Amino acid sequence: MRSPTSPPARAAGAPLVTIAMPALDEAGHIAEAIASVLPDRDAVACELLVLDGGSRDGTCAIVAALSAGDPRIRLVHNERRIQAAALNLAARLAHPASAYLVRADCHAVYPEGFVQNLVRTMQLREAVSVVVPLRTVGVTPLQRAIAAAQNSRLGNGGSAHRQGGISGYVAHGHHAAFDRRAFLRVGGYDETFTHNEDAELDRRLCAAGGRIYLAADLAITYFPRARFGSLARQYRQYGRGCARTLEKHASLPRARQMLPALVLLYAVAALPLAALMPALLIPLLLYAGACGLCGLALALKARDPVLLLSGPAAVAMHLSWAAGFLSHPGYWRTVLRAALRRKRPGLGVPPGSDAARVN
Repeated sequence: MRSPTSPPARAAGAPLVTIAMPALDEAGHIAEAIASVLPDRDAVACELLVLDGGSRDGTCAIVAALSAGDPRIRLVHNERRIQAAALNLAARLAHPASAYLVRADCHAVYPEGFVQNLVRTMQLREAVSVVVPLRTVGVTPLQRAIAAAQNSRLGNGGSAHRQGGISGYVAHGHHAAFDRRAFLRVGGYDETFTHNEDAELDRRLCAAGGRIYLAADLAITYFPRARFGSLARQYRQYGRGCARTLEKHASLPRARQMLPALVLLYAVAALPLAALMPALLIPLLLYAGACGLCGLALALKARDPVLLLSGPAAVAMHLSWAAGFLSHPGYWRTVLRAALRRKRPGLGVPPGSDAARVN
């Protein structure tokens, strides 16, 4: 296998790219993900580091076999296991000549020419980070319903990187590529975060004067959770991660972030009293009915009755996120501090960015 210090062959002046792919028990996905994101040898000089967090299935054996046939691929042990640590490790272990760090996911499928287009966009837009739209696709019936919910405004709240939309400078998006030196300069990901580490890093990149560019034409396909239980656990962690980000940066949540929390708080307060005051159930029934109608609309539009379940999927996402958000011990301290400041601190994004719609 190639030594970690031996640079991949590249044309004079061409940038070297390090692709980082965190993995944990991904035997069913990793070969396809690597084949999807790894560029042709003559397209761009790169190395691909698979940061394994202790897989017990055949993940490591698959990567070792792929590495034997392509020395650009290297397996690295990630002792911390979490994704934030994996990306930081890749940034440190990358070849010294590496200019760009690409974040790849085992559950994603990447369009042809993805890495070279990221590099081109980074150079053209003078950005420290390029983010991309994320479109979820389901395979099983329930997974299709969950994907439909996540692709809808009901499920994603209108985030620019979940809607596609128009390219431009933003405050946050689905991470795809970084200027490696800028990434290291701000300290990389905060490894105390298991979720929402991307939004937290984006705040520091913007605060340091960097620009984040959303490349709407480089959308990737993502396969969501396939069961309500795993979906709920995932969104509960997202909620806690968001609360931690707000706490760390002393910010108030956006209105769309507070809505699920308000629904959950109302439900907790109203349900014990519903037997005495049935009218208290009306707002909850209206909320559930609205989610159900959205699911019906998605099912009719796609002519797929399974998508009726996208309504319940949205409810699970909202309430799980809210439960995680409200349960974080620093949440109330964050709200109090931000309220005392009487104004929301800026994110340091460039003028004209659509920060109000993103994160």
